Amino acid sequence: MSTLPNCPSCSSAYTYEDGSLFICPECAHEWTMAEDGVKSEETNVVRDANGNILQDGDSVTVIKDLKVKGSSTVVKMGTKVKNIRLVDGDHDIDCKIDTHGAMKLKSEFVKKI
Repeated sequence: MSTLPNCPSCSSAYTYEDGSLFICPECAHEWTMAEDGVKSEETNVVRDANGNILQDGDSVTVIKDLKVKGSSTVVKMGTKVKNIRLVDGDHDIDCKIDTHGAMKLKSEFVKKI
């Protein structure tokens, strides 16, 4: 009988293996095991248009005029956005632009300053 690791999130013993992932049915947490047996979290690396890795708190510049959905305004190319926050989803940057307020951006349309 093989022993599967407990969930690193909720410590549940009812984990199961699905391909290369371990899954906890109680909290829906998914993770992988590194080759040396140390637990490693599945991380999603967000990169800008130039391939630089983005992190929470970075400042970025918009590289293309972007239409604001539901409005006739445009976020102009060269607009600086400070203190970004990375989120999961299609639009992976959550930010606040001075002239437009809170909005979500795609990382492919920004570059790191």
